[in-house]
Amino acid sequence: MDDRQSQFRLGLFVLVTIGAMVAILFALGGRSLFESTVVFETYFNESVVGLDLGSPLRFRGVHIGDVSEIVPSSAVYERDIPIDARKAYIVVRAKITAPRAQAEQWRREVGELVKRGLRAKTHIAGITGQQYLALDYEDPTKHPMLEFAWAPEHIYVPSVPSVSSEIATSAQRFLARLDEPDVRTLIPNLNALIVNVNRKIAELPVGELSAQAAVLLKEGRVAAGNIATVSARLDQVLADPGLGQTVANTAALTEHLRKIAESGEIDRVVGNLDVTIQRLDAILGDNQYDLRVMVQDLRTTADNLRSVSESAKRYPAGVLLGGPPEKLVVPKASQ
Repeated sequence: MDDRQSQFRLGLFVLVTIGAMVAILFALGGRSLFESTVVFETYFNESVVGLDLGSPLRFRGVHIGDVSEIVPSSAVYERDIPIDARKAYIVVRAKITAPRAQAEQWRREVGELVKRGLRAKTHIAGITGQQYLALDYEDPTKHPMLEFAWAPEHIYVPSVPSVSSEIATSAQRFLARLDEPDVRTLIPNLNALIVNVNRKIAELPVGELSAQAAVLLKEGRVAAGNIATVSARLDQVLADPGLGQTVANTAALTEHLRKIAESGEIDRVVGNLDVTIQRLDAILGDNQYDLRVMVQDLRTTADNLRSVSESAKRYPAGVLLGGPPEKLVVPKASQ
């Protein structure tokens, strides 16, 4: 009985151990039974420093695989080609691990995606500086495929230069232009320009300009003094109690006028003026003829007074005593 129990326990232990090992193996590699691997390759005509085996492969930031191989093209495709005719590209291969259906979709559609601009390039991950391989869409007209004469062993995806490589290339082109003849002739021209500027500065009437500047500064000081005087006087005027009283009186008058306007007195005065004007119009209209006669009489009286005034000037005694004196006749002497 004890032997049977011992054997049963031993067999149960062996079965549990085998089951645990199968579960661990399935967890570690069993997923590969339901997944498929797609291998593609791309070629770089630049340095890929920082990109290593096992570096992440990302499609628009999403991790889809890892870099599996980095070799020169002379080691896999150009062994029998002369050195002078080799392209000397860097072949980078990566594995995309995905479910079978998705992997089959990648294989089926990758050619069309490349026509639409799918390209591979190296990227730097954040501030860590780790390089990774990125898949994204670029303008196919600006980034055509590299030229090569061999048949790729795996699915081919063209590459584009990385941002850091473009910056370095631009810097190298700029430095190369500094050695060109046009740039070399620029330095003597700059020197001649500096000499001409110095000569023109030496020809300037510095003394006259200095005197004019001194006069201008003096006038500026006088103007500043006048402004200060005006400001002081303005402060005195503003500080005068009479100004405050005037402002207060003006405010009181304004308030009084506002009250009169609100009470309706102005409207009544205007109404009375209208009535008075209407009455004057009626009176003048009714006595228009009499007023004309009176005006004519006044004119006649004024003419008579003017005649009397002129006579009084010529014959003052005649005005008081009567007509002019009789003429005297002087007798002639006898012969």
